[in-house]
Parts: sequence; structure tokens; C-alpha cells
Amino acid sequence: MSSHPQLDQLIARFQQNGLVRASSLIVTLYGDVIEPRGGTVWLGSLFSLLEPMGINERLVRTSVFRLAKEEWLTAMKVGRRSYYSLTGSGRRRFEKAFKRVYSGAPTAWDGTWLIVLLSQVPVDARKRVREELEWQGFGALAANTLACPRSDRADVTTTLSELGVLEDSIIFETRGQEVLASRAMRLQVRDSWRLDELGEHYRDFIAQFRPLWQSLSERATLDAQECFLVRLLLIHEYRKLVLRDPQLPDELLPADWEGRAARQLCRNLYRLIALPAETYLGRVLETADGPLPEMNEGFYRRFGGLA
Repeated sequence: MSSHPQLDQLIARFQQNGLVRASSLIVTLYGDVIEPRGGTVWLGSLFSLLEPMGINERLVRTSVFRLAKEEWLTAMKVGRRSYYSLTGSGRRRFEKAFKRVYSGAPTAWDGTWLIVLLSQVPVDARKRVREELEWQGFGALAANTLACPRSDRADVTTTLSELGVLEDSIIFETRGQEVLASRAMRLQVRDSWRLDELGEHYRDFIAQFRPLWQSLSERATLDAQECFLVRLLLIHEYRKLVLRDPQLPDELLPADWEGRAARQLCRNLYRLIALPAETYLGRVLETADGPLPEMNEGFYRRFGGLA
């Protein structure tokens, strides 16, 4: 039990589905904690870090083995000890996903849209193409018609080429509009990107972490291990939401969009606990050469800059 009832509630909530979510939590751990400190860690360190989450040694071993099989992690043996780091492909997947988690305010939108028609794509390939484009922020305006404001055409072309459907896809790019978002457009966006459903998830995130933020911000001193546990759960839950979020321009979002409040909360809480957590991590984490290296410069640029 920690000294924070709110933290105990978060851990208990995680444990309700911990067997399924352990591998995902370890990916969060590598992305948020280990990658900025050189990327490699002794397996025994993971046992120590995750034990307070109710993840025992056997489950850590099983999850790490699964992640290695899925080519997220790779192992190095030194004597009887195993050290794990992200693979090259795992690192690329991490960078692509976590860049959205730690980014600053969204860039201004010029009113342009990228539209992709899938009507000529083979039927058996459309589901995969749709899933990949939706992950990049596209929404369905109509059957076989996907659109995205503020999308990089080169990234989309690369995705379609990798999926083998570039020659079967039709791509349009609109010009910037004087009126960026009419009432009809905002209603269409709400339906096409299922904003009501996403907003509900953001409200749940705020309800989980706002009491913890209020409690921690009132304390003169912070427990380093508790800061680590809060940070791990915070980024784990926020990452899942951000990867669902199409990151639409403000002009297309409701005035009271919950995503803004969730981002502000995540940034404030992370800034409060990130560095105290590093004190604990420096004591627990080990590489083959001893303690992990200091955090890289990219770590300090997260959420617009850490104090």
C-alpha cells in the first residue's frame, strides 16, 4: 500500500486486467523510462520495478519472452544474466507512437485536407488499409472515402506503398479554405471520428488522475518510488488515448473538448513527478556496466520542457 489512496486505486484497477496488460505496460516502461537512459536493462531490474504493480517474476518473464517473439525486444546474455533492449523495429514503432504522447501544442492548421479513395483497392485489403490510415488520423467521410486534415502526403504515400495498394488508391489534396470549420463540418467530424466516444475515455482519464495530481501537488516532499509508479501508469493510460486520438485541429473540435484538459493534466502531473521518479530509477535499474546512463536531451524536451 502506498501513502496515496488514489495511487492504490489506480494500481488495483490495473491489476483487474493485469495478465492481459503486462506486456503493454512493459512497452510503456521501455518507451518512457529505459530508452532515454541507453535502452538496455537487466531483467532483474524489471522484476523490482513491476513487483509493486502486482506483476510477479513469472509474468514478467512470460511478457518479455512474448515481446521478444513479437520483435519488440532483443536479449543479450552476460554470464547468467539477461539484458533486454528494444529492437530496431521496436524502437521505430516506439518513436512513432511516443512522439505523439510527449509533443507540444499542435501546429496551426491551414484548412487543407488530404482525401484518399479506396474504391479501387481490392476488397480483401481495404480493412487493413483503413486501420493503418485511421491510426494516422484519418476518418471515414463516406464508404471507401477517408480524409484527414493536416496530414503529410509523403507519409500516407509510404504507408499505401508498404501495404501494396498505392497504385489502387486515389489521393486528393484540397486547398485551404477561408471558413475552416462550418457547423456542418464540425458535426461531420464528430461522427466520422467518433469524438463522443473518445471524449468519454478522456473524461475517465481525468477522473482517475486529477485527484492524484491535486494530492501530490500539495505535498512538500514526494516519495521517489511512488512518483515512478504514478508516472508509469499516467503515461501508460495516456498513451492508449493519444493513439486513438486523430489529433484534429482545434477549429474542428468542440469548444469544451476533453482532450485539451487531459493533455494539460498529463503535462502538469508528469512535470511534477518525472525527476523525483528518476531518483528511484537510478537506484534500481542496472545494465551490464552498472547503473543506467543519465537521461538523454530528448527526455528534458518532453511536454514542452521539464524543469
